[in-house]
Amino acid sequence: MLFSKEMLKKKTELEKLNHKVTIPKNAKEFAENKIEVEDKWKKLEIDAIRSYFNEIKKCDSILVLNITKNNIENYIGGNSLIEIAFAHVLKKKIFLYNPAPKMSYTDEIISMKPIIINQDIKKIK
Repeated sequence: MLFSKEMLKKKTELEKLNHKVTIPKNAKEFAENKIEVEDKWKKLEIDAIRSYFNEIKKCDSILVLNITKNNIENYIGGNSLIEIAFAHVLKKKIFLYNPAPKMSYTDEIISMKPIIINQDIKKIK
């Protein structure tokens, strides 16, 4: 959720290209600094992981905004990795904003055959 502002910006850009876009429900509140830390209890209460799975089932593809975080270039965190796996199992296209990061689970990310768009959202089709 650290990249909520970027999510909102990319949502607008994708909608201008006639894509229908779903982002996390609380992204706007994070972007406006109304929420600073994700509450694990709230995630449990709203069953966030199952909710994201159900959203991914409805879509054609996912876009992962993998941006540098914690000094890791093109970082992909645990929740995003789960969402990538959901998309893969559901046979959805997986787009990565940047190349896969160098992390302990890079091989797993690459094995799900994401399409690297190198920050060019016009490559999403």
